Amino acid sequence: MSIVSDVLTVYLPAKRKTTPSGWTSFNAPCCVHNNENADTRGRGGVIYEGDVISYHCFNCGYKASWQPGRNLSYKFKKLLEWLNAPDADITKLALDVMRENEGVEVQQHRVELPEFATTQLPEGAEPLSKHQWAEAGHLDENIVRVFQYMLERNLSIEDTEYYWSPKLGYRDRIIIPFYYEGRIVGYTARTVGDNRVKYLTDSQPGFVFNLDEQRHNKVFTILCEGPIAALHIDGCALTGSDINDAQALLLNRLGKDIYVVPDRDRAGAKLVEQAIDRGWHVSMPDWDIGINDIGDAVAKYGRLYTLYSIANSAESSPLKIRLRAKKWFT
Repeated sequence: MSIVSDVLTVYLPAKRKTTPSGWTSFNAPCCVHNNENADTRGRGGVIYEGDVISYHCFNCGYKASWQPGRNLSYKFKKLLEWLNAPDADITKLALDVMRENEGVEVQQHRVELPEFATTQLPEGAEPLSKHQWAEAGHLDENIVRVFQYMLERNLSIEDTEYYWSPKLGYRDRIIIPFYYEGRIVGYTARTVGDNRVKYLTDSQPGFVFNLDEQRHNKVFTILCEGPIAALHIDGCALTGSDINDAQALLLNRLGKDIYVVPDRDRAGAKLVEQAIDRGWHVSMPDWDIGINDIGDAVAKYGRLYTLYSIANSAESSPLKIRLRAKKWFT
């Protein structure tokens, strides 16, 4: 037996039974946290295979496991929390496991709120909303292409301040500043032509795009991969397909439900699993084949219907999310 199994046994429901196959079954505590009815049929089960511990809910599909040499996972900690283990006990257990794994004293791991330094946009960058671009009597053909791209993508200079630079390397790009607490802390420059390098990005670790615009009266925040998609629906973007702890901290501090909308590709499938691990909602609306991201949806259905379809399709049950993902990614 291990310290993990000892603690888990303490908080397992008193009403439980052992099946002939070795499972300890009880009413699963996870279902009500995954948008399912409370389990009353003993669909939760724990099995011990040597020192390996596995939990599986045969109702909502929630899984968590632990084995020697590994630290407690997010899912295993959530299981203990749902079994009414005090936070102090869970934290102590996690630290004890870390000590056993490393063989040395460890300090409690804390995710610090990230700090972002103020940065500069590319040389010569000016807002597209400024009128001097046409004062010389003609528009640079590159800036014309930028405006054409914005028109095709339903982007408006009234929604956010886009920039353009006449300098080499940026003249065929639309520049989107990254703001944090009102300061520019980075940018992405998206090509509007045939450049093989689609994005030139200056981003600091832990940054979440458009966080400043998440108003207090919003019930939920939509999270996607790219800034342009986020601007379409006034959501946030990771500027990638991985969620790190600092980004999760910033998003959770909003105090809102997080609705993750993945792109329909391999990176999006990875993002779905990360969202499940964070306990966030995932939305994969019933969009037509060929609609691969939020930008495509806005172009075909319009902004309001896209927002409605995202909100109406948000799901928190890991089982339902994974079932939906099988259709979404085919």
